[in-house]
Amino acid sequence: MSNTTSTKTNYGALYTLITVFFFWGFIAAGNSIFIPFCKSYFSLDQFQSQLVDFAFYTAYYVGALLLFAFGNYSGQDIVGKWGYKKSIVYGLLFSALGAGAMIVAVEANLYAGMLVGLFIMALGFSLQQTAANPFAILLGDPKTGTSRVNLGGGINSFGTTIGPIVVALALFGTAKSVSEDQIKHLELSKVVLLYIGVGLLFIASAALFYFSKKVPSGVANEPIEKANKALRSLLIMTGLLVITFSPVFSSYNSTEAKKMVAIEKSIEPITKMIASHNEEIVKIKHDEKTKADQKQAMIALIEKDIAAAQSSIKPQTNEIDTIKKPLEKYRMGWLAAALLVVIGGLLFSYSSAQKKPEGWGAMQYPQLVLGMLAIFTYVGVEVAIGSNLGSLLNLKEFGSLQSSEIAPYISMYWGGLMIGRWAGAISVFNLKGMQKTMALIIIPLIAFGIILGVNILSGKDMKPLYYYVFCVLIQIGAFFLSKDKPARTLLIFGSFGIIAMVVGLCSSGMVAIYAFLAGGLACSIMWPAIFSLSIIGLGKYTSQGAAFLVMMILGGGIIPPLQGKLSDIIGIHQSYIVAVVCFGYLTLFAVLVKGILKKQQIDVDAIDTAAGH
Repeated sequence: MSNTTSTKTNYGALYTLITVFFFWGFIAAGNSIFIPFCKSYFSLDQFQSQLVDFAFYTAYYVGALLLFAFGNYSGQDIVGKWGYKKSIVYGLLFSALGAGAMIVAVEANLYAGMLVGLFIMALGFSLQQTAANPFAILLGDPKTGTSRVNLGGGINSFGTTIGPIVVALALFGTAKSVSEDQIKHLELSKVVLLYIGVGLLFIASAALFYFSKKVPSGVANEPIEKANKALRSLLIMTGLLVITFSPVFSSYNSTEAKKMVAIEKSIEPITKMIASHNEEIVKIKHDEKTKADQKQAMIALIEKDIAAAQSSIKPQTNEIDTIKKPLEKYRMGWLAAALLVVIGGLLFSYSSAQKKPEGWGAMQYPQLVLGMLAIFTYVGVEVAIGSNLGSLLNLKEFGSLQSSEIAPYISMYWGGLMIGRWAGAISVFNLKGMQKTMALIIIPLIAFGIILGVNILSGKDMKPLYYYVFCVLIQIGAFFLSKDKPARTLLIFGSFGIIAMVVGLCSSGMVAIYAFLAGGLACSIMWPAIFSLSIIGLGKYTSQGAAFLVMMILGGGIIPPLQGKLSDIIGIHQSYIVAVVCFGYLTLFAVLVKGILKKQQIDVDAIDTAAGH
């Protein structure tokens, strides 16, 4: 039991706690800018650049798995034993250590070192997230606990909104366009300063928590429901994931890969010239002083030079394609195997648990196992859309935007989650009738205005995104249709996601950009809906089931690299078919789980949808 007896909300502790929620959103969304930067700076392919997400989100899985394994072995909840306060302090200090590792890696100019730093930082986040949600509920009356968690979720979303802007300014030092070649020659001193600042904030927050007398210890000595078979299954799944990813990583040191790199270096002066010409075309298109006919004539001359340059290196590019195609198929095969390991592992666990439930713990419940796969898919698609957006916007048919120009779009994508979460939190204020109707209309529009305002203040041109308000209005309509019912909400927003992705795949330009950005609006309300549907009816296994769901944040480390590798084969635009499949499963889960819970005599429409993320 908790050592706190007061039901009065501890606002001092709560305001300190929500800074942790901000960090999660800030760092996670900032990765969407960091990925295209790393791709240009270190000359990476799309899969290699997606390893930023792989390192970050895999750490959540590893951290949650270690906590579960220790608890299962000792019979005690380690977070509860330490207390939520100390657990968050330890998590913040661990994240500060990760920021320190990032600084060392940046100084050494090592991409692999940066990945290690992000992994360590996210391990700290894993511990923080395990403690923060129940701690928020502990800081006052349990009946109003949901509103406190939602406040944290709203601050988390604000972090996702300003994260891309701050990281872009730290990397590029300007709101103006920076060419890909300029990126490769940027000084990384500002990145060092960024992570020094982040590290100091982690330490300051840890100190504030530790020394604050207002923050209760939050010790909870409750026994753990052991699940040895579930642990064994997860460990085997982890081992198989290591096996499936190893050939992909090792293939980058193969003879074929080295030969391909050598050819690319031999034609690098010409490819740089082509890139420079393409950047010149973009500048001409945006030059408001030059007349349209003059622009066309200038662009035609440059395109003629580009065609001549491309023709001169055609033998080399053909040789690269000959080497690359079988190599990419080989890598894609192993990445697909990794996905099958997760899907197969979860379904095997459920099947085995149905035959003999003893030792499987929460995994004996179908709603949880399918929910684990849903969380895996949801986090995966949410991260994949945003992380691959930079390369998509780099395409000619999407505006040929430079890495330094994509921050407003990334900010709007992650801001879409803030819009949805703010709207989703309205229900906790018990508004009725016209008040609730007006709030559902006004709050999302206010959130949209904040996203525009923050970007405009940072010097970004937001004019291309003004009409995105129509996508927000569609989301508002979806909220009215969902009626605060989790299965219905997931079905409607999953369908919204499918339609948006199909429109994006079948079009180009601003229509497609708006459609892909709308993926953020579709994802915004999914976490609480999936979470609520997955843990209902678990009884004494509810806490364990919640831990398993957090573990499946792993999806953010597998699905984005999978899409990244697919894009290396079929193109970045076409690779968004992955998002269609993901939203398809989430919609299917909404249908299946309703039937499963009905068999257990559970009224799915009576479940509270206001759980936080």
